[in-house]
Amino acid sequence: MENPTKSAFILIDMEQGFIDPASAHCIKGAAATVPACEKAIRIAREKKIPLFFVKRIYRPDGSDVECTRYQSWIGGGRSMAPGSYGAQEPESLSPQNGDYTIIKPRWSAFFQTELDLILRRLGIRTVILAGTTTPNCIRTTCYDANALDYNVVVLSDCTSSQTEEIQQANLADMERMGALILDSNHFALYCENSVPDLAADIRSAIENATTTH
Repeated sequence: MENPTKSAFILIDMEQGFIDPASAHCIKGAAATVPACEKAIRIAREKKIPLFFVKRIYRPDGSDVECTRYQSWIGGGRSMAPGSYGAQEPESLSPQNGDYTIIKPRWSAFFQTELDLILRRLGIRTVILAGTTTPNCIRTTCYDANALDYNVVVLSDCTSSQTEEIQQANLADMERMGALILDSNHFALYCENSVPDLAADIRSAIENATTTH
């Protein structure tokens, strides 16, 4: 499939367990971002950008739940188990044929998953991040992507936190790290020239330096 932007759209943890206010793990700002996420997904499809739906689903016995989340997971009715309501996403945010679904065991979408392998096989140079929660899963995925030499775009109105103060502080930190922060309206204008490919520029500079010495 033609993908001139060499980008991938990655939607993280937009399941009912994180969206529904009745859930013990609900992120206060998550539900309000659903319309923007829907819009961004439509834009990504129009631009032929492959979509990755990254989900957190726990084993029914809790053997893979984070140590720091285990007690709240028990108290919250063991949500996000396979087949549970908490593990389901809204229909409008569900994968379609040809999309990728990845189950992650921890915060980052890269940690012990096949995400990096698939992105490299597809020739992806830039990851576009959306979903929840900004200080945890979005941020760790952003930093891991940077460590793996991907360019990073974060869609501000498609990400969410427990408070607006937390949201803005983390967006600012990721921007200082080198991520490009856009909203879904600006994402509509996204093209192959929107993000400098810093790793490619460095490789070119090193090659040029090698050939001139």
